Amino acid sequence: MKLKKSIVIAAALFGTAAFAQTNHWQSKFVSVDPTGKLVYHADKNGDIIPDFSQVGYYHGHKAIPQVKVVKTIQPVEGDALSVLQQAIDELSAMPKDKDGFRGALLIKKGVYRISGTLNVNTDGVVLRGEGDTENGTVLVASGKGQRTLVKISGKGRVNEVTNSRKSITDKYVATGAKSFDVTDASGFKNGDRIILFRPGTDEWIQDIQMDKIVERQGTKQWQAKDYNLSFEREITQIQGNTIFIDNPVMMALDSKYGGGEIFKYTYNGRITEVGIENILFDSDYSSDTDEDHGWVAVGFNHIENGWAKNLTAKHFGYACVNLSSGAKNITVTDSKCFDAISIITGSRRYSFNNDGQQNLFMNLVTTEGRHDYVTGAKVLGPNVFYNSSSTKTHADIGPHHRWAVGTLYDNITTDGDINVQDRGNWGSGHGWAGITQVLWNCKVRGAAVQNPWASGKNYAIGIIGNKLKGRLEGRPDGEWEGLNQRGLMPQSLFEAQRKDAGIK
Repeated sequence: MKLKKSIVIAAALFGTAAFAQTNHWQSKFVSVDPTGKLVYHADKNGDIIPDFSQVGYYHGHKAIPQVKVVKTIQPVEGDALSVLQQAIDELSAMPKDKDGFRGALLIKKGVYRISGTLNVNTDGVVLRGEGDTENGTVLVASGKGQRTLVKISGKGRVNEVTNSRKSITDKYVATGAKSFDVTDASGFKNGDRIILFRPGTDEWIQDIQMDKIVERQGTKQWQAKDYNLSFEREITQIQGNTIFIDNPVMMALDSKYGGGEIFKYTYNGRITEVGIENILFDSDYSSDTDEDHGWVAVGFNHIENGWAKNLTAKHFGYACVNLSSGAKNITVTDSKCFDAISIITGSRRYSFNNDGQQNLFMNLVTTEGRHDYVTGAKVLGPNVFYNSSSTKTHADIGPHHRWAVGTLYDNITTDGDINVQDRGNWGSGHGWAGITQVLWNCKVRGAAVQNPWASGKNYAIGIIGNKLKGRLEGRPDGEWEGLNQRGLMPQSLFEAQRKDAGIK
């Protein structure tokens, strides 16, 4: 009996000590209440860290489906381009089922050498291999030619519905808000797709000092007309002239800088329900600095609700997966980008690149990249990079240039840096890289996180690593909290927000 009692006491003491050593702490910006729900703490303007949960395939509310195989391809000798493209075209001509799928093309294990680009331009097509290893399905970008190996793309662009534009009447709509008032909501209904429009203005450019970039050859000062931002949203509720939307405001709408507007839109030609999975991609190359070879393994554009999962890319010059600006609600998961082949300089080795909206990148691994988890110019969120790592990096992770808006970097581990800063005259005048960029519980060699002089904040919460001063002197510090303090709760903001939203 004495022995049992001692064990109980020892276990209790060990548990207490373990909890004390963990030193769990919560952020002053987002915390968890006694019921397990998140509580958002606003600043003096009413701005909060936004909800990033509604991203990826169907905003996470639908699981990626296991689509039925309707066509199978066996390995072929020589160039497989025409055989594979013909199979894709035949599948694309089949009728869609009740769920919007034509079916899956199963590409059996083996090596397929492809001299050009495979194109998927139709709804409801899934390309499926039998594993992303050397013993699985291997698609090789053969020979020469800088290209995307698999291009998944519809066509078209956002088109404003005539006479649907209405002004937002609030003087200030805070970052994180999911509702606002308009002059007249009578022409809208639940389910309408709208553009939340934030105009660029000269006063805004002046206040963030992007008309004063120190010039070098090729530097372009920012022009207001180039910074009209169009966020895709859906109306979830209307009360009088108050509009409620599915995803929050990612950058405050301030009447001082032109406020905001909404309008209905169409996107004719955009495709949906396309996936690619379980494939190893490789590229021929002639030397470690060869640039005349496969550049992107898989590219998405003009598509909504699609996925890429269980992919590995080796020896490409740019990316495993590249999402262009017309890609929305894409989930990229459980994939790897290894051993890029190129000169190590600009416009190369963007292992997982996102220029679209409401996209999710999770459970990824990279080596030998430059900008492994990265966004480009005027990339409009929410977008999320979650639970991913990079090693042997040659540059930094984060918004790469020109005002990306609303990105969460959650549980990213890198032996390089994550930076959110004024990039100054790098490139052709990148300037401020982003706003509402949230780094949560990331492990880094170093991080520079700065706030622009107007229009919001960037956050570095629970960072393990060195705090860097950034490229340029005199820039305001970002919102830093808990540097090198382990035990941040919740461990993942993204997972906590998904739980709050009822997403499993």
